[in-house]
Amino acid sequence: MEQLSQDFAANQKIFDQLLGVGRNYDMVSRDFIIGGRRVRVWVLDGYGEDAVLERMGSFWLNISPERVRDIKEMQEFADGFVTFCEVNVSFSYEDIVTSVLLGKTLLIMDGVRGAALIDAKKYPVRSVEEPADGKVLRGSHDGFVETLLHNTALIRRRIRDPRLTMENHKVGGRSKTDIVLCYLEDRVDKKLLEQVRKKVTNLDVNSISMGQESVAEAMMAPQWYNPFPKVRYTERPDAAAASVMEGEILLLVDNSPSVMILPTTFFDFVQEANDFYFPPLIGSYLRLVRFMVFLLSLIITPVWYLLASHPADLPQYLAFLKVEEPSGVPLLLQLVIVEFLVDILKLASLNTPSSLANSFSMLGALILGDFAVQARWLVPEVLVYMAFVSIATFAQPSFELGYAFKLIRLVLLVLIALFEWWGFGLGILGALVLMATTKPLVGPGYLYPLIPFNWKAMRGLLIRRPISRKNT
Repeated sequence: MEQLSQDFAANQKIFDQLLGVGRNYDMVSRDFIIGGRRVRVWVLDGYGEDAVLERMGSFWLNISPERVRDIKEMQEFADGFVTFCEVNVSFSYEDIVTSVLLGKTLLIMDGVRGAALIDAKKYPVRSVEEPADGKVLRGSHDGFVETLLHNTALIRRRIRDPRLTMENHKVGGRSKTDIVLCYLEDRVDKKLLEQVRKKVTNLDVNSISMGQESVAEAMMAPQWYNPFPKVRYTERPDAAAASVMEGEILLLVDNSPSVMILPTTFFDFVQEANDFYFPPLIGSYLRLVRFMVFLLSLIITPVWYLLASHPADLPQYLAFLKVEEPSGVPLLLQLVIVEFLVDILKLASLNTPSSLANSFSMLGALILGDFAVQARWLVPEVLVYMAFVSIATFAQPSFELGYAFKLIRLVLLVLIALFEWWGFGLGILGALVLMATTKPLVGPGYLYPLIPFNWKAMRGLLIRRPISRKNT
């Protein structure tokens, strides 16, 4: 790593070239005379806080030559004349350039060894507001934003413990993205922490352009055929803080308004913040309902298709499962079409202006509902079961898990069409094997605490226990 030169003019030329002065319109440089010595400052326009820099500049211009005559090291100047609290001295061109691109102000002085990096920046940031996918009836209504420093502050606001650690790493050969590992020093599993730290430090990527998804995919073992989510995300600071108190590790990525919670297992997805803002009995009921909806959303349409395909074999008490009005479109094709149409509606709603969202919802309901039935494209029973599946998908907090169940449902439908009951059994067995062989980023296993079995941990996931003295 090349070190800073002793020649002021040479350093000025190198930094002008590396930082693109004259090429980048937002790279601002300014020359000062401080105590009769030449000084040059670089800062990114939009990051530098003008009021702070102006106050420091007016202070420097009033320094007499006698006060800086004997200064040879930049650390001496920083200790005596830089009033801003966050400042460090560096001698590495690469480190200095990266720091300036992160928003720090660079200062070099003629005859002084080293460069001062002044952290007088202010990132553009949206206001802290409740996340759209984690709303609660009670509790806090703040959420993470895209600025890493604000996110760590939201966690520290809830855990005022000196053992709360925010461990910084820079990832990406070009992006130099900040990643923070957040954990409680006395609660975290040290072996687990070392595994996460090793995966982060060994990341070999050019950039983290897609935030946490880029980090997660670079860290996990290649299992492209496996749709199950290996990482749990949250945009709620209270949920993140509770996870830290339980000994889990948070991975925060700059420019991402959510945090990763490690380790992650399949059963973690039955939990939600609302469970803990109600009394234990109600929270347990909501959690069990969510778990049952998980299972029903996976098997309800395949089982109905299997039974409805053989109406003559249905006993009298299951006669309501029969299709009363036949359609020219095969039942399997109807189910597959509606599965895709629901996804098309989701994608279309993302690109619909908010002022037209209500009109779009009504139009979509009419097309998929009444018109489709009248045109004999679909039978009413298909719409009823697919409506339940669509609602059930939104009853659980993970979009990735919802799409994993969707793909498994489609495979089950095809297997049932080919092999009937044998196909259903084969599909369920294959889904269980797929879950059991899913490789999480770190941790004891994807089906823990079922495999390996841990009754105490399993009970804690399925039943909302009263808050203990540990207050986790």
